[in-house]
Amino acid sequence: MNAGTGGRPGGGPGGGLLVAGTTSDAGKSVVTAGICRWLVRQGVKVAPFKAQNMSLNSFVTREGAEIGRAQAMQAQAARVEPSVLMNPVLLKPGSDRSSQVVLMGKPVGELSARGYHGGRQEALLGTVLDCLAELRGTYDAVICEGAGSPAEINLRRTDIVNMGIARNARLPVLVVGDIDRGGVFASFFGTVALLSREDQELVAGFLVNKFRGDVSLLEPGVDMLRGLTGRHTYGILPFRHGLGIDEEDGLRVSLRGAVRESEVSSPVGEDILRVAVCAIPLMSNFTDLDALAAEPGVVVRFVDRAEELVDADLVVVPGTRGTVRALEWLRRRGLADALVRRAAEGRPVLGICGGFQLLGEHIEDEVESRAGAVDGLGLLPVRVRFAREKTLTRPVGEALGEPVQGYEIHHGVAQVTGGEAFLDGCRVGEVWGTHWHGSLESDGFRRAFLREVAAAAGRRFVPAPDTSFEGLREEQLDRLGDLIEEHADTDALWRLIESGAPAGLPFIPPGAPV
Repeated sequence: MNAGTGGRPGGGPGGGLLVAGTTSDAGKSVVTAGICRWLVRQGVKVAPFKAQNMSLNSFVTREGAEIGRAQAMQAQAARVEPSVLMNPVLLKPGSDRSSQVVLMGKPVGELSARGYHGGRQEALLGTVLDCLAELRGTYDAVICEGAGSPAEINLRRTDIVNMGIARNARLPVLVVGDIDRGGVFASFFGTVALLSREDQELVAGFLVNKFRGDVSLLEPGVDMLRGLTGRHTYGILPFRHGLGIDEEDGLRVSLRGAVRESEVSSPVGEDILRVAVCAIPLMSNFTDLDALAAEPGVVVRFVDRAEELVDADLVVVPGTRGTVRALEWLRRRGLADALVRRAAEGRPVLGICGGFQLLGEHIEDEVESRAGAVDGLGLLPVRVRFAREKTLTRPVGEALGEPVQGYEIHHGVAQVTGGEAFLDGCRVGEVWGTHWHGSLESDGFRRAFLREVAAAAGRRFVPAPDTSFEGLREEQLDRLGDLIEEHADTDALWRLIESGAPAGLPFIPPGAPV
């Protein structure tokens, strides 16, 4: 492969590709990250892009803009600084029917699904195309990620993230399918068959994801698919555990009880440390817990019953897009009383962002829930008032004698009236609260915090002295790059990225016989 370019001849737009999927969670985000890491290792200056993202996991760029965490992760894969250009539209669900619209990194209001798809979305096409054009003018290649499926024919007229942007920007489209769920050939064929002829002509081919078993058994199906569609399959990626990093569409946990539990490696000390995370409604930035789960001897599980807190050494109340709603949920399920008992017993509790706010004494919210004045759990001397302007910062500081950095994304403004200073929040006994997301990714601080938790819990737990969360993340991204390099047709993939949209691939008429 001859991917290294060092620039674009004639100063024209860089190459591009749209990674679409047969379904949500087909693997678009990790495939996009993998392609970015593979390309940058070949000397290509590459950037990720997603026109419109729906996620409660977000990140703050250096310019103070909010984007999806998946795009921040993909930027890290590409070894470039995350930018608002990479995710100009972010939708943050507040209920089943409405979302906060974040445009160019700033919130611009709440819209129902009908209101968004009824006109606002289509009006944003110019903005996302301008962002993509700016990236393509700067980078050798831009790898775009679609959303959901491009075959949502009821939404095609207003689409700005799948075929809408592919057609306007003349991008070739690679369709990813999750074979682990079954029906991947039907999904590939059906996806293309449902598209209009003009959209079909942009679909270059397919990528099979999460395959288990003998590839030779799959090859006859790949050959038949090419005969039916006229399209190439660009690779068959094997199933790999532990690659679902910084996910966006939905939680990696079940809210019906027994929950996702992290794998735990052997502890350095004599004990393991058990962390229970309250799986509150509209949970946001639950990626904060990944750094804890990466520690040897720490097991993290998401819970929604009070009895599941009994054996926990640390309980975390994470961020949420609905602080008052989460508070009501905790009370309804008996978790609020369990947290109050833990605090009285001197057992560790950590609240992050919305979780910090609801641990306070009083909440005044005329912005998010419009519930007015609400009593918090009263575990921290904090009063919170929701402001219309969102706080979006990348703070740095020190806590427990260690340097810390993080990022803040919240409408709630906290007035701390007592306790011991802790980042931007406070600590009372073994109850801690802060607005800082990502603080646990600071290795020295995380180890110091875990030593405090272990001491309060009476555990003979010792943090590993050399765990680097940044290093582990880099290892994961390299594994994604390896998947592409070792299991995709990289020569064909690079030709596709470099040359642009395919020219008039065969049309598949709707209802074509299988």
